[in-house]
Amino acid sequence: MKRQPTNPSFYEVEVAPGLEPVVYQELLQQLGSSMRLQQPLEATIHSGVIPIRYPGDARRLIQLATVFNVYLVLGYNIPRPKTLLAQEHFDRLLTTIQQVINLSPHLRYHTFGISAAGSDSPVLQELCERLAAKLGMPFSTEDVDLLLRLRPAHLQPNGWEVLIRLTPRPLSVRAWRVADMKGALNAAVARCMVLLTQPKPTDKFLNLTCGSGTLLVERLMAAPVRRAIGCDTDPAALRYAQANLTAGNFQSLVELHGWDARATNLPDASIDAICADLPFGLAVGGHIDNVELYPQLLHEAARVAKPRSRFVLMTQEVTLLEGLLNQSNDWKLLECLKIMVRGLHPRIYVLQRKTT
Repeated sequence: MKRQPTNPSFYEVEVAPGLEPVVYQELLQQLGSSMRLQQPLEATIHSGVIPIRYPGDARRLIQLATVFNVYLVLGYNIPRPKTLLAQEHFDRLLTTIQQVINLSPHLRYHTFGISAAGSDSPVLQELCERLAAKLGMPFSTEDVDLLLRLRPAHLQPNGWEVLIRLTPRPLSVRAWRVADMKGALNAAVARCMVLLTQPKPTDKFLNLTCGSGTLLVERLMAAPVRRAIGCDTDPAALRYAQANLTAGNFQSLVELHGWDARATNLPDASIDAICADLPFGLAVGGHIDNVELYPQLLHEAARVAKPRSRFVLMTQEVTLLEGLLNQSNDWKLLECLKIMVRGLHPRIYVLQRKTT
């Protein structure tokens, strides 16, 4: 049988649906001109997946900060999954899995799992048994480190594809997150919000309603900053934020305050960039509370913002916020991104402080 060539340069980048344009900019920055989209960017919007071809060092892919997961896509020109049990195809899969494991020698893989239609079929059960024996790790359906996915071909005309996640945990799971709050912002989404502020080393950055500090940590990881400030009225949230900042070794770079976001102790026109994950009225607060909070918060943000500075915020209170923006003399709407995260459909608004 003719040996099938190994082509480890196809990947799928998994993102929050709606944030594909922001992630694409990071892909260009991190991977350079050798990266190629496998379909037009417009066709990926709200799909949550960006398929790419990248022949370079795969370790660059596991440094991406705006994505959930990256999968290597291994294509097989075979009629059915049973053919994966043939020695040639099985050896190719095993070799590629070992290459993926070697990308992160400091991390440990303890279990593996396969996501596929018919995962309880005799063929896939035999495949799992053989992989378990060769890899020296048990098959699991929960808390999986080495995650494989099997599907009919998407990136080639026919056949089947095995997708191998490049890391034991999603890339959006950060080592610095040692204290978590109910409704805490996903770190990859937070990094996208930070990048939408167009961060600069000279920034004075303000995170209103900072919660457990996700936006603060991601801002400090994205680029140097002149001054970083977070405020929240919840003492527990500030304790969580302090713990996360300390775990990231950023505790000396951030000022945390128990200020109300509607009345900060900051001078007029003193802030270059603002971020906020506003209460949706679900896990935190309620709609009646938001009707009072949102206009006052927008007014206070406008007071402390420098002319032309950006305010990037996320909320699911779309009708309330957009009604306020339509009446605002302070803020210009530059962009609105409809996203999906954790089964919710919030929007990210990029605002700019008007000059008058």
